[in-house]
Amino acid sequence: MSSPSALTGNPNTHDPSTFATGMSATCLCGSIRVTINDSDLFTKPRGHICHCSNCRAASGSYASSNLAISASQVAVSDPSHKLKKYKDRATGSGKVVERCFCSECGNPIMSIAEIFPDMVILKMGIFPRIPKPECESFALHRHEWQGKHEGLVQYEIVRGGKKLGE
Repeated sequence: MSSPSALTGNPNTHDPSTFATGMSATCLCGSIRVTINDSDLFTKPRGHICHCSNCRAASGSYASSNLAISASQVAVSDPSHKLKKYKDRATGSGKVVERCFCSECGNPIMSIAEIFPDMVILKMGIFPRIPKPECESFALHRHEWQGKHEGLVQYEIVRGGKKLGE
């Protein structure tokens, strides 16, 4: 029988040093494997927590843990052709965001935003460990019951835009 940590995917059982050159993960059913090739993944805060309604819907939660990264640093293996894309046109920018997911288990994998043609936005929930985020976007859209993440840059809406409280 597996230990409770193995069954629940306790991230604290994975020392960040084991991901010195990157890390891999699969969707729930194992059909799709995503590998990040980045030696700086855990050397500093990375990624962001997004509170926009589209990311919330795609993640099935009150926020989404994302990592925007150069597409050249990501390898996606999909030998059974289970990766499907939904073209999300209802975005704040008016530009299409392809929401990629596994058609077998429904697991969100990544988003590809038309406004960032050389980047992918990985859905970090599939990975064994998530780097500490550097910021929150759409912080104005947080629910009043949510705790605040101290030390993170909080943007009212988009990353790089007006900061909360400015």
